[in-house]
Amino acid sequence: MNNELIIESLFFVLSNPLKQSDLKKIFDNGDTPCLEDVVKNLNKKYANHAFEIKNVGGGYILVTKKEFEPFISKILPGKKLMLSNASLEVLAIIAYKQPINRIDIESIRGVDCKGVIKNLLTKKLIKIRGRDDSPGKALLYCTTEEYLKHFGLKDLSDMPKHNEISEIVNSDEDKINSETI
Repeated sequence: MNNELIIESLFFVLSNPLKQSDLKKIFDNGDTPCLEDVVKNLNKKYANHAFEIKNVGGGYILVTKKEFEPFISKILPGKKLMLSNASLEVLAIIAYKQPINRIDIESIRGVDCKGVIKNLLTKKLIKIRGRDDSPGKALLYCTTEEYLKHFGLKDLSDMPKHNEISEIVNSDEDKINSETI
């Protein structure tokens, strides 16, 4: 049987990213195909289709292309992951400063974050990575593969850099200032 077809069938049934290590379980004869090469070939075939395979969270997943989301959401309103502004702030702090403890998060935000951290742990967007070396051995938090998957990131290096964020903020401020003058 064609290895590419086998892998393609996996993309249609899996809801989690497919990884090279998964293929080793499937192709146990030692002749494991390179997942990245298969994905490139499949995406060429899918060029004129409504779906594509994306690199997300250290693996690959079949997704519909962004331009079809408005139509899909009308028939499948689905359960979107809703995050409060506080959750987004804490998540951003953890994503950029990880591993980080609660005390450091709270010193950045200036408010208590216990409930927000518990909520993010429940939603599996963050996880406990261990303990720090300070007195009290505070828990350290970091983001998860679910975080990468939710935000469509291949890995943490795909997140915007500080200077990119500054450029966006500054360009928005310039736009606001020119509109108010």
